[in-house]
Amino acid sequence: MITRRTALSLPLALAAAPAAAQTMLAAPAAAPAPAPIALVMNSGGASVSVIDMTSRQVINTLPTYREPSHWALTPDKREILISDASGNALFAFNPHTAKPLGHVRIADPYQLGYTPDHRYLAVNALRLDHVDFYDATTLKLVKRFNPGKKPSHLDFSPNSRWSFHSLQGSNALASFDLTSLKMRWRVPIGNTPAGVLWHRGRLLVCIMGGNGIVEVDPRNGRILRGQATGRGAHNIFYDEAGQRLYVSNRLGGTLSALDPVTLQVQRNYRIPGGPDDIGIDPAGRIWIARRFAEEVAVMDPATGDYDTIPVGRSPHGIFLSTCLRQTGEITAERL
Repeated sequence: MITRRTALSLPLALAAAPAAAQTMLAAPAAAPAPAPIALVMNSGGASVSVIDMTSRQVINTLPTYREPSHWALTPDKREILISDASGNALFAFNPHTAKPLGHVRIADPYQLGYTPDHRYLAVNALRLDHVDFYDATTLKLVKRFNPGKKPSHLDFSPNSRWSFHSLQGSNALASFDLTSLKMRWRVPIGNTPAGVLWHRGRLLVCIMGGNGIVEVDPRNGRILRGQATGRGAHNIFYDEAGQRLYVSNRLGGTLSALDPVTLQVQRNYRIPGGPDDIGIDPAGRIWIARRFAEEVAVMDPATGDYDTIPVGRSPHGIFLSTCLRQTGEITAERL
């Protein structure tokens, strides 16, 4: 079983302990910080590659059931949950060391995320065509929706009022009210939508069949403007400093850097081999999963030059443990 309940209860136990006991518990010297690692979800290889970020070598390969794809940090940031869609499971690992912490059975978890208030864990079931909301503490199913075909990516309004889900097989975007747990709207959005990102009070949605992104009014789903980026625009990411948006154009083999205000493309980086999810390390280098090349590229955005690291089949999601130094909410799209 995932050990998150134990982890969540620890701060409460310390708070309830007498002051002397707390001092005794705090007495041992802090252990050295673990070396930074990258976890790469190999969707075609039923495994997670663990990379030492300093040496850029794969130091371990962790098995899953069938199809690991995306990740979410638990609210206390003590575990990283990796979804195994066709394996019908969530696998938990220590995000600092990649130590396996067990797994739980969940129906077809493809993309997942905690609501900002940490009340629900939302799960898109791409294969089974439903969107599930689980209690974030117990992982008990609270509500299931069937909004359309192939629910893919998701995001939330910062106040946890609304969620948004792309429906790849229905060419639509759906939104749910997180207070009443009812559907707010479902609208046509374009051919094969994928990545979804809340950005400056709007939504940005990648349209794989439209080779770019659209900006959407979250109140009603109305498209406000569009921006071409490249073939197969798949996912969209926001760097920690808020200076750039990045769109991975999986079929075109490029990564587009966009101005966060105008949405104009500032630069296109050539990254052949199906660029998918990314991570950004403290030095500003961009780590890119290359789905068709079975590699991770580590790119210097100043020059566009990159090195490659062989991993497993169809690398998909990527997590860098260095992001744990950041404060606030950490998701796969806000780096």
